[in-house]
Amino acid sequence: MLTTESLTETESQLAHNLAITLVKEETDVNEVGKVIAYLRSIVEQPDAGRRFFSYLKTLVTNGRQIGHSGRTTGYYRSIERGCNQYLQSQQANAQTMLKILGWAMRLMRYYKVSPIEEMSISQSLQVQQISERQVEIAVVASHLKFDVGQILDAIVLAVKGNKVTYEMVEKIKLTEKEPRKAASLKEGQIVKVKITALKDDGSIKNVKFIN
Repeated sequence: MLTTESLTETESQLAHNLAITLVKEETDVNEVGKVIAYLRSIVEQPDAGRRFFSYLKTLVTNGRQIGHSGRTTGYYRSIERGCNQYLQSQQANAQTMLKILGWAMRLMRYYKVSPIEEMSISQSLQVQQISERQVEIAVVASHLKFDVGQILDAIVLAVKGNKVTYEMVEKIKLTEKEPRKAASLKEGQIVKVKITALKDDGSIKNVKFIN
């Protein structure tokens, strides 16, 4: 199991807060991966922390020239702001910065696919321990492409009144109102559902029972 046990409470808070900040600003997780790769390449050098923050400034300054899209500079700004806010205190220890950044990137992928009900910045909240399997599910699901009208197999996990909880591909779970069909469904039953709406990030927002 890959959990956050290797992080101290303070490091855990920093990873959590950095991830939420970047997710809320819709930062591309791939760009976060690139700055992590840079830090990893220099992490053994004595001035790695200072060089890392200089690198972030360079990215923002030259974003238009080196970016792949019009939004890239915005991603760099978000990353620089987030790192300045949550990693400056760790600048003298590049290994710790690398560890926090690595977990922040994992958490970004996790929250993007399985968001907590109310993501909020906290100075006292520890990151919930997340298993390696959960992170893998989030990463895979973030790369799946869904379309409105697409038909999926689903397992009925629970039926409560007129609400049915489905589990679909890669452990995606949704609870939907099925006033006409709920009474006829049973837990463990495999059914077909149709995607009726998608979220802005392309993940499934709503489904409807079709047979």
